[in-house]
Amino acid sequence: MTAGREKYRAVIYDCDGVMFDSMQANFAFYRTVMDHMGLQLDWNDPEVIRVIHTYANREVMNHFFTDQGEREKAVRFAGNIDYRNLIPLMRMEDGFRETLDELQGRVSLAVCTNRSTSVDAVLEGFGLERYFSFVMTAAKTILPKPHPEPLLRILDHYGLAADEALFVGDSAVDSQAAAAANVPFVAYKADLPGIARIDRHEELLGLLD
Repeated sequence: MTAGREKYRAVIYDCDGVMFDSMQANFAFYRTVMDHMGLQLDWNDPEVIRVIHTYANREVMNHFFTDQGEREKAVRFAGNIDYRNLIPLMRMEDGFRETLDELQGRVSLAVCTNRSTSVDAVLEGFGLERYFSFVMTAAKTILPKPHPEPLLRILDHYGLAADEALFVGDSAVDSQAAAAANVPFVAYKADLPGIARIDRHEELLGLLD
């Protein structure tokens, strides 16, 4: 598949690890839940970091709480956490806003994330909501990434064929979703299958020129 030729009409971004370094915020969120439940999270456990970084909230809760009663209690508590208090722990990736400025008006911009209800608060907190005309979250689908449904919903929203969009992600979950939806995948700071790897957001512009 050849990049360029003005063939791409939309760029779709994952949120965590792509738009933002949000690991500290996500860890703080789940640590608060675990503290409430009398459990601990190990920051040094790579599996813990992988799970809370890539999966939707319900999958994270399923991972940590096998007992249904405990899981329901944790979910209820988590629902009362105001994520806006954690936004100061997040850092926007360098060059991201400048790249959006270049892309806006040239292609449609969308978000495809396994976050559930915190996305709007995060976008507003960083003043990014004006860039994105469609935001797909785990709360809007029964089957979050790595299932292709979220990406397919975005394509349907814009009336696009799969090869008319690019999906920028940083995890195997993102790569798998893109492959299942036949959407060209751009790996951000990660060695994953796709049409390209970028280490700076502005490098994406070269795929559109």
